[in-house]
Amino acid sequence: MTQATTHPPDETGDVHEVDLTITGMTCASCSARIEKKLGRLDGVDAVVNLATEKATVRYAAPVTVDQLLSTVRATGYGAEVVETAPAPQPEHHEGDPEHHESHLDHQVAPEDALKRRALVAAVLTVPVVVLAMVPGIHLDNSPWVQLVLATPVVLWCAWPFHRAAFLNARHGASTMDTLVSIGVLTAYLWSALVVLTGRAGGMSGMDAGDVTTAHLWFETATVVTTFLLFGRWLEARATDRTRDALRGLLSLAAKDVAVERVDPTTRATTEVRIPVDDLVVGDRFVVRPGEKVATDGRVVEGSSAVDASLVTGESLPVDVTPGDELTGGSVNSTGRLVVEATRVGADTTLAGIARLVERAQTTKAPVQRLADRVSAVFVPVVLVLAVLTFAGWWVVTGEPSRALEVAIAVLVIACPCALGLATPTALLVGTGRGARLGILIKGADVLEDTRRIDAVVLDKTGTVTTGEMTLVDVSTVGRFPKDQALRAAAAVESGSEHPVARAVVAAAAQRAIDVPRATGFVALPGAGARARIRDTEVTVGRADLFDEVPRELSRPTVDGTTVWVGWDGRAQASLTVSDTVRRSSQRAIRDLTDAGLPAYLLTGDHDAAALAVARDVGIPVGRVLADVRPEDKHAMIADLQRRGKVVAMVGDGVNDAAALAQADLGIAMGSGTDVAAASADIVLLRAELPAVVDAIALSRATLRTIKQNLGWAFGYNVAAIPLAMAGLLNPMIAGAAMALSSVLVVSNSLRLRTWTRRP
Repeated sequence: MTQATTHPPDETGDVHEVDLTITGMTCASCSARIEKKLGRLDGVDAVVNLATEKATVRYAAPVTVDQLLSTVRATGYGAEVVETAPAPQPEHHEGDPEHHESHLDHQVAPEDALKRRALVAAVLTVPVVVLAMVPGIHLDNSPWVQLVLATPVVLWCAWPFHRAAFLNARHGASTMDTLVSIGVLTAYLWSALVVLTGRAGGMSGMDAGDVTTAHLWFETATVVTTFLLFGRWLEARATDRTRDALRGLLSLAAKDVAVERVDPTTRATTEVRIPVDDLVVGDRFVVRPGEKVATDGRVVEGSSAVDASLVTGESLPVDVTPGDELTGGSVNSTGRLVVEATRVGADTTLAGIARLVERAQTTKAPVQRLADRVSAVFVPVVLVLAVLTFAGWWVVTGEPSRALEVAIAVLVIACPCALGLATPTALLVGTGRGARLGILIKGADVLEDTRRIDAVVLDKTGTVTTGEMTLVDVSTVGRFPKDQALRAAAAVESGSEHPVARAVVAAAAQRAIDVPRATGFVALPGAGARARIRDTEVTVGRADLFDEVPRELSRPTVDGTTVWVGWDGRAQASLTVSDTVRRSSQRAIRDLTDAGLPAYLLTGDHDAAALAVARDVGIPVGRVLADVRPEDKHAMIADLQRRGKVVAMVGDGVNDAAALAQADLGIAMGSGTDVAAASADIVLLRAELPAVVDAIALSRATLRTIKQNLGWAFGYNVAAIPLAMAGLLNPMIAGAAMALSSVLVVSNSLRLRTWTRRP
C-alpha cells in the first residue's frame, strides 16, 4: 500500500510528513495518549487512528523520524515507518521485550491469536460456570477445581489485557485494558485467597453453612475474560472488513503485463510478459479483451469499449480509439488495444485514489476530537468511581464480597471501546464506499462541511455542460446552400484549435461533407481566421471582420456562440455553436432542490447562453451568475457567503481553483484539471452532475452514522455506569454488554458498505 514518502528534516524548517504503523493500541485512550505525547514535541502535529492502526505525523527540524518512533515506543506502543517498499522484518529492540512481543503479536494474524485465546477461555470457563452456578451439581473440592481451571484463563487468555495495562501503568497512564485487568485480577485473586486460606464454601471437611465461608468469583473472572475476548475477536473481524473497499481498490491493479519489445537485430516486434512494477513511462503494452489495463496510458493502436466502473464509478463502458486516455485498473471489453504508458507506479490514478482514501481515513472529524478528550479522562474517573463504589457498598452492607462484585461490574461496564471505534470505523467504510462509487472524500472534517451547506454553485462549462461545443444552427443569405457554407467554414477552421473551430470541423465530418484544402491560413486572435480556398480568401469569425452583414444574418435565431463566414467583405452565412448540456444535469438539479440545496449557475458566458442552459436544467433566472471573469469567481462565492450562505462549489477548470478553495465545500469534477482537484475537498471521478448529489448524500450518511455510533457509545456508558454502581448489573452481564456494544458500533458502520442514494 503506497504511503506518504518520508523526508529527513532539514535546516530550513520545512514541514515534512510521515506515516507510522502503531501496534498495541486497544481503545480511544491509547490513540489520544500517543497524540498527546507526540504533540509535546516542538512543531509536531499528529493524528492517530485506532481503526487503521496508523498515525500521520507532520514535523519539522530539529525533530527526526527516529525521535518520533522513540517517543511512541517510550509511551508503551510499537511504531514503525510505513514504507512504499515491502516492509522490513521487525527489528528486535534489546531491553524492550514488550515492544518486540507487541510487534510480533501484530505481525501474526491478530484475529487468529484472539480467536485462539477466546476458544481456550470458553472451553475452560464452561465447567467453572457449571460448578459455581448450576444448583444440584456437587463435586468434592470444587473450589480447587475452579481455581485450576480459572488460572490459565486469567493468566494466559487474559494476558493481552494485563500486558497492556502494565505497559500503560509503567508510564503513568490508564486505558480500558486497565479496567478489564483490574476487574479480572481482583475477582481471581480474591477467590484464590479464599481457597488458599480454606474459607471457601464446599471445601472438603467444611460445613457449608459455616459463617466464615466466603463467596468465590472465579466464574466472574473467567466469563468476563471470555466475553471480552470474543468481543475483541468479533470487533477485529468486523473492523478488518471496514478496510475491504480500499483493499478491493488496490486489488484492481494488474499483476503483470504483455509489453511490446523490438529485437535490435531483426527489428521484429515481440510481446514479453513482465511484472507491472517493471513498466516505465513510454513502454507500449497490449491489452486483450477481458484484461485489465495495467497502468494509465494512451491508446496508440486499436479500438474497443472499456469498462472503468470499478475505478471511476462510470456505469457504462466507454468507446476508445487511438489518442484516448485510459485509466489503469479499467477492463478492456472487446477489441485488442496497444497502449503507451503515461504514468506508472505511485503516479497512477489508482495509486492516487488509494492515497486520498487512506489519508481521509486517517483524519479525524471535529466530533471525534471531543470523544478523544472525553476518553482521555474517562478511565481515571472510572477507577475513582470503582474505589468509591467498593468502599460505599462495604460500609453500607458490611459484605466485602458484595462490594467487590459491584466494583468489578463498574470497572467492566465502563470500558470505552465503542467510543474509540465510533468514528474511525464509519469513516473507513464511508470513504471506501465513496471510492467504489468514484467519490473521493479528502478528510473527516469534510463530512461536517456537507452537513452545513445550504447552497450549491455550479460552474457551467464542463460541469452542467459537457464542455464540448457542437454546431446547432447554420443560416445563409438567400438560396446559398447551408452545406456549402459549412464546407467553406470547415476548410478555414481546420487550421485552428479553437473550441468553436473544432465544433465546425466536427459537424462537417459528421455530415460527410468533402472539405477542400485551404492555404495561407492566418489566425486572428480573439476574432477568427482567414485562409484561401482556391482563389478566394474566406473569412470566418466575428461580425466586425466584415464590411457588410445582411440583416437576415445579424440576429442569430438560437442561443450560443455565433461566427460568420464570407468573402469579399460580405458575410454569406452564420454558424452558431453551443455547449451541450449533460443529459443527467436536469435530474441532478431536481435532486439537489429536493434535498433542500438550491443550485446557482456560475459562468463567464454572456447572459443569453447562461439563461438558455439554466432553462434547460431547471435553475431559476434569479440564481444565474453570468459574465463572471475567471479571476472573479471566488469573489462571487465570497459574496454569497457574506449573504449568509454556506456554499458548496462544483467546478473542473484551472480558473475554478480559487473558487473551490474559497467555498465552504469544494467539489472538483474528475474530468477536469489537477489544479482544481488539488483545491477541492471532494473529487468526483465520474464527470456527471448526479455524482455531486451522491457525494453530498454519502458524506451526510457517513456523518449520521458517526453520530449514531457516538450517541450509542456515550449513552451506553452514561446509563450503564450508574446501574452498575447501584448493584443492578452482574459483572458477567456487564462484560457481555460491553463486548456487544463495540460489535454493535462496528456493525452499524458496516451498513455503509452497501449504501446507495435513494431517489
